[in-house]
Amino acid sequence: MRCYIFNQMVNYSPKMLNRTFAALADPTRRRILAHLARGDRCVTDLARPHAMSLPAVSKHLRVLEKAGLLRRRRYGRVHQLKLEAKPMQRAIHWIEEYRKFWDGSRDRLAEYLEKTNKAKKGNK
Repeated sequence: MRCYIFNQMVNYSPKMLNRTFAALADPTRRRILAHLARGDRCVTDLARPHAMSLPAVSKHLRVLEKAGLLRRRRYGRVHQLKLEAKPMQRAIHWIEEYRKFWDGSRDRLAEYLEKTNKAKKGNK
C-alpha cells in the first residue's frame, strides 16, 4: 500500500524527493556538494580531498547527478560539474510543510496546557 501526501500549494515528485534525500544522506556526497557550492569543479578536483579512487567518486557523482543536484558538462576529456540547488529547494519546501504542522500542533498543545492549568488553579 502506498501513501502520498498531497498539498494543494506544492506538488512534489515522490521519486525525485526520494532521490534527493538519498543523495544527501551520504557524508561524502554532502562534502562534494559543499565543494561545488564554492564554484564549478572538475572530477579530479572533487576527488582530491577524499581517500577514495576516481571510480568511487564517480559513483557518488552519478548519484548526485541522478538526483538533479549537479550538472555535468564535458570539455573533451574534462568533466566540469556545477551545483544545482533546485532539488534541495524542493526538499526544504517539503520539510517546511511539516514544520508548519508541528508548530501548529505545539501551539495547540500549549493552549490546551494553559487551559488545564487555569482550570486546576480555579478549582483550588
